[in-house]
Amino acid sequence: LYTDESRTEVLAVVHTLRQQAQKASDRHNRALADFVAPKDSGIADYLGMFAVTAGLGCAERVKRFEEANDDYNAILLKALADRLAEAFAELMHARVRREFWGYAPDEQLTNEDLIKERYRGIRPAPGYPACPDHTEKKTLFELLDAPAVGIELTESYAMTPPASVSGYYFAHPESQYFNVGRIGRDQLEDYARRKNMDVAEAERWLAPNLGL
Repeated sequence: LYTDESRTEVLAVVHTLRQQAQKASDRHNRALADFVAPKDSGIADYLGMFAVTAGLGCAERVKRFEEANDDYNAILLKALADRLAEAFAELMHARVRREFWGYAPDEQLTNEDLIKERYRGIRPAPGYPACPDHTEKKTLFELLDAPAVGIELTESYAMTPPASVSGYYFAHPESQYFNVGRIGRDQLEDYARRKNMDVAEAERWLAPNLGL
């Protein structure tokens, strides 16, 4: 990522992983980096980031319900906060498409369209199949200054408060969700080198993708 469209000063680096499973000759081994125009293309392109929450003060209220043995309302409140956070993320993505980036200003979608993600662009999140490394949240949170709105990361890179959602925005017309899946030792070692991370540490975070 660069500080501006001149692409002369690096702001930060977002690290991605590429699928390594053997595929048919007409199918690609994808990485999220494929959905951003490379520097030498001459195309000004962007990666968006977001962090939203509906959990501020929620844990304290849930605790009061639990102390009163009111499990029903405790569970209901946690579920409601989770759904509100997801809805907030969906709303912000819609505003990116229609307003902030404006590449789909006339977009009109039904609820079914939203559920089936029939719109241009994706919003994958660190720790999920397309970018399974939770430690990439650190860069995202630093660039967004997420703690300024009350969202922080634990030592295990879980978000707090609960009912928080974060991730990336990609606008490429062919962008799609995918599962990185199993990776080899060669990519693990290259990834650790690029992140300046100890291989053992990278192995710990990517264990599910290594079959460990």
